[in-house]
Amino acid sequence: MRVRPLLGAATGAVLLLLTGATAAPAIAVPATAVPPTASAAAPSEDVTVDAVGRIAADGTITLSGTYTCVDATGPVYIGSSVRQGASTTSYGIGGTRAVCDGAQHRWQNTGRPTPGAIVPGAVHVQATVLELRLVGILPLPRLHAVKDQDITLTRS
Repeated sequence: MRVRPLLGAATGAVLLLLTGATAAPAIAVPATAVPPTASAAAPSEDVTVDAVGRIAADGTITLSGTYTCVDATGPVYIGSSVRQGASTTSYGIGGTRAVCDGAQHRWQNTGRPTPGAIVPGAVHVQATVLELRLVGILPLPRLHAVKDQDITLTRS
């Protein structure tokens, strides 16, 4: 097995999360990267999305909600993406560092997708609690919780 392509992909994922890049469409992460542990399916891990988000005149979107996670050994982030209408293109909206201590916490992500791509009204949001867990020397993604929800964006 060649390690170099995997290392490049993992490094790219880490840099994307750490830089908070928001204009690029969301990237699907294979669910088989790191098998979830029993705690990943436990009811003590969850992420929610508030029913109303905000969109500013310049197109900046703010999404928020709550999360709860446990059993993390690597850095954990709350990522979010938004898509509108029949479009299959999702736009990443920020990333927030998470604390996985079993308590419920609030999250808020802000980002500005391609100008004009998203307008006030009904949108579909996906929020993800994602850990970058070291497996050997590679930081591989481990999903703690995912939520898909339709919400309303209002002008702020």
